Amino acid sequence: MGKGVKFEGVSEDLQKILDADMDQVGPRRRAREAFKHIQLSIDHILFKTPHDGLKMTEDSYLRFSSQSYEVNSRGLEIFSKSWLPDSGSPKAVVCFCHGYGIARKLASSGYGVFAMDYPGFGLSEGLHCYIPNFDQIVDDVIEHYSKVKENPNFHKLPSFLFGQSMGGAIALKVHLKQPDAWNGAVLVAPMCKIADDMVPPWVVTQILIGVAKLLPKQKLVPQKDLAELAFRDVKKREQAAYNAIAYKHKPRLRTALELLRATKEIEQQLEKVSLPLLILHGKEDKVTDPSVSKALYEKARSPDKTLNLYDGAYHALLEGEPDEMILRVFGDIISWIDKHC
Repeated sequence: MGKGVKFEGVSEDLQKILDADMDQVGPRRRAREAFKHIQLSIDHILFKTPHDGLKMTEDSYLRFSSQSYEVNSRGLEIFSKSWLPDSGSPKAVVCFCHGYGIARKLASSGYGVFAMDYPGFGLSEGLHCYIPNFDQIVDDVIEHYSKVKENPNFHKLPSFLFGQSMGGAIALKVHLKQPDAWNGAVLVAPMCKIADDMVPPWVVTQILIGVAKLLPKQKLVPQKDLAELAFRDVKKREQAAYNAIAYKHKPRLRTALELLRATKEIEQQLEKVSLPLLILHGKEDKVTDPSVSKALYEKARSPDKTLNLYDGAYHALLEGEPDEMILRVFGDIISWIDKHC
């Protein structure tokens, strides 16, 4: 959203909240609170299919979810959220690397789902979408989810990593740092490599590397319209604009370079991946490269690995596809996790 974007029916006071600079966490938190009712009202096929023991109203949802802020070891206030089945013990712990929408549906299928906003993302403290060091985010994720798994209520349960897009890269790096700590990973359009069409030409990249040493936080990296590339369903693409705190500017120089560095590191270590894997990717993904998901499947040394490629599908498999595709992908995920609990 951001400055200059106008919506019909939005009051002057709410428009002022939208027009505020979202670089710092205070305005992001105010915007999220002000527009929470709009985001919760957005229709999504995964929320239309109630599950026994889990009502799909906001009131009942609050009875089985919780959220909190906690200062981590780096002194940053991190926002986290969890979703638990309404009755009984969860079948497993799913540690989510971004993408809150599907978390509620996973909880409705009997899993305890835990998520956090990375520093600088969502409601966590830090400059908006600024990644000075990708490995610091990985360490923040390990710190947070280690505490979750040490909870006496969950420490005996199977635990799974679930990563979408950049979250897929984070999940893989978490595994590479903790090779024996997880029972499996679900990777949806993982950012093992950024699609070639999304990367600036070599000469431009070299210039950006030089400028980044002086101006690492500047929003200067050229980028195509991600919503158009990621969302195949036009209605869902339009709904994505109502995420009041989503970052909608050009990537910051240091962030873009860290993402490139991280994906190159992952691409060079695919053969070290050893945990059970479910990899899901749209064949028409123009944001992250599906060919690298194929390479991950082929090179990972895990004897237990599954690759699902979906004809015609774009990047946002669980948010931006037609309803029937979203339900198909979600069904594949639940079946796989159920088999590995």
